[in-house]
Amino acid sequence: MSVQLVLAQVLLLTLGLMGVAAARPDLITDHGSKAVIALLATFAVARMRPKTLLKLGPWAWGAALILLLLVLFVGVGTQTSPGTRRWLEFGPVRFQPSELAKLALVLQLASFFSRRGVQKKLISASVMIVVTTGLILLEPDLGTSVLTFGLGIILMYAAGVKIGSIGTLLLALTLVGLPIASTYLENHPYIRERWFGHQDRINNESLAVGLDQIGMAHRDLTSGGLWGLGPDGPRYSYFAAHTDMVVATVGFSTGLLGVAMLLFAYWLIVSTALQVSQLATRIRPMTPEIHGASILATGSMFMIVGQAFVNLAVAAGIFPVTGVPLPLVSFGFSSMLTMSIALGVIHASMREVRRHLPAEEDAPDVLAVPAD
Repeated sequence: MSVQLVLAQVLLLTLGLMGVAAARPDLITDHGSKAVIALLATFAVARMRPKTLLKLGPWAWGAALILLLLVLFVGVGTQTSPGTRRWLEFGPVRFQPSELAKLALVLQLASFFSRRGVQKKLISASVMIVVTTGLILLEPDLGTSVLTFGLGIILMYAAGVKIGSIGTLLLALTLVGLPIASTYLENHPYIRERWFGHQDRINNESLAVGLDQIGMAHRDLTSGGLWGLGPDGPRYSYFAAHTDMVVATVGFSTGLLGVAMLLFAYWLIVSTALQVSQLATRIRPMTPEIHGASILATGSMFMIVGQAFVNLAVAAGIFPVTGVPLPLVSFGFSSMLTMSIALGVIHASMREVRRHLPAEEDAPDVLAVPAD
């Protein structure tokens, strides 16, 4: 297993525990036990071969589509979003199918491109992305659907699809989607309200200094200073402090040092996944399994770090409120478990690529001198 990835996961889970402890001390035991389960899930998936993960791709994607359809009929919302259907409840078990759908899309597209190649296969791959994104839009969940669509596009690029082909696809989808987008926004006014609220916050100095959720989170974040005040320090109370805005409570508890460690952990995930892709290019011939492992690592990385970027941008007041959790840090088992499985996929991909790497490639800083 990659030491970098293990360190990154332990750092994020630990910072999440401190953030949840500061915002909701009554949930710390629940959050801690689920963090242990998530870590064990990573170790279990890391032992799998990418070949097995690629074979599971179509089955996982099919199951995710069934759950996304099911949630539209029997799903439940939350107290803050009663008109939505995003969760499924089976007795004491409650989970969000859209989180599983992102991981299933990674497995499916990696399986598809590694078996079929990237030439003249864009229509089939595009349908997979659009269907998955469309079902999430119907919940409705705009933030997750945008992330899922972006994930699909990144997977296309990682598989080797040309930029020009991706650009043509995006243009076509934009032209087709504009009329649909207008109707969608009319039917879901909360999206417009969030956007206008974001604009009001930018233009309204009273909101900018801390009278809304984002402003209160900013006060909490800056109160931590360099070293933090610990989870027991006096703090402001605001909505979603242990979920969407957990970075603020992390900053309050651990200060600038803790936030820097959080960013460092995400950088370790990016670095490890890119290393898998770089090492895969050195293997000749490029087998479907190695190609699939490279796509899996890149897709899993973007699934984690892309969502982290959106969450942090919302907390910073750059993006409107989207409701996406901070991966491996926010309270919520659906996101934590799927992100931990994604880390396991990167572990498995790294091990497979290193197993096929020529022996001479393992030696660092060795310069090959051509014979005269």
